[in-house]
Amino acid sequence: MPSAARPALDPELAELIADLPLVERITPEILTQLRQLPSPPVEEVLSGRSVRRREVTVAAADGTPVPLSVFIPAAAGPGAACIYWMHGGGMILGDRFAQLDIPLEWMDRLDAVVVTVDYRLAPEAGGCTPVEDCYQGLLWIAGHAGELGVDPDRIVVAGTSAGGGLAAGVTLMARDRGGPSIAAQVLICPMLDHRNHSVSSHQYGGEPGIWTRESNEFAWDAVLGGLTGDEVPSYVSPARAADLSELPTTYIDAGSAEVFRDEDVEYASRIWAAGGQAELHLWAGGFHGFDALFPAAALAGAARRTRTRWLVRTLGG
Repeated sequence: MPSAARPALDPELAELIADLPLVERITPEILTQLRQLPSPPVEEVLSGRSVRRREVTVAAADGTPVPLSVFIPAAAGPGAACIYWMHGGGMILGDRFAQLDIPLEWMDRLDAVVVTVDYRLAPEAGGCTPVEDCYQGLLWIAGHAGELGVDPDRIVVAGTSAGGGLAAGVTLMARDRGGPSIAAQVLICPMLDHRNHSVSSHQYGGEPGIWTRESNEFAWDAVLGGLTGDEVPSYVSPARAADLSELPTTYIDAGSAEVFRDEDVEYASRIWAAGGQAELHLWAGGFHGFDALFPAAALAGAARRTRTRWLVRTLGG
């Protein structure tokens, strides 16, 4: 049951969300319907930008082709930063063009190269498959940095929701496997903990929403396929990682009115406890994914501008 008390939504966002078709729990039937909804045409997102687009595939650990899209701005010079983007969707939905407007804003400000990955989705490909697919993309970027005009010491991994969790998992993988080098990670309302046991998880369950405790449970069940306890890899559920030391500087944000709030705060706290650097923002009244769904809302604009300023400071752009 949801908690009787929960943070109120930002008034502007509350009006906007009232018009959305919300569900309490994703079901297999709803998942099928949602997968039929396309992402906005990438041509629309790129409209008005002078960008060279390149499509490549990399081989996953099992040999499966994993598509990558590369966007190189005309103003990019040698030694450009690279934003490696992982899309959201609970690891059960979406494609490499989902939420692409977010990293393209950073491309505009930093003249950075953007690479986005079509990792495989659960339940068809669960366990470590999504995060391993993303890691192979990182290896490709590092191995082709010169060809892309990218400084290999200025690669940022970033993602929203499930993509934020995958970015965290890729960062742990890169640390443990000795590379590639990651300059920073940007984790936007990241999906980090399969246990689904926090206060905020319970607060945002029991009634329809953008992403509820029940939908989160459905997604994690699809990803884990019956794995429990110590069987769950920390690369898949990064909150399980015993050691968060030696990670790159990290940006984490979330809304105060969303299911992932507390696991995101805890992750930042554990990075600090391990001696690392993290910047944490909790946006009062923000629901899950508010900045991606309603970028013109005042709170969304503030969140997006704050992230961009952090990246500029971090990368020296």
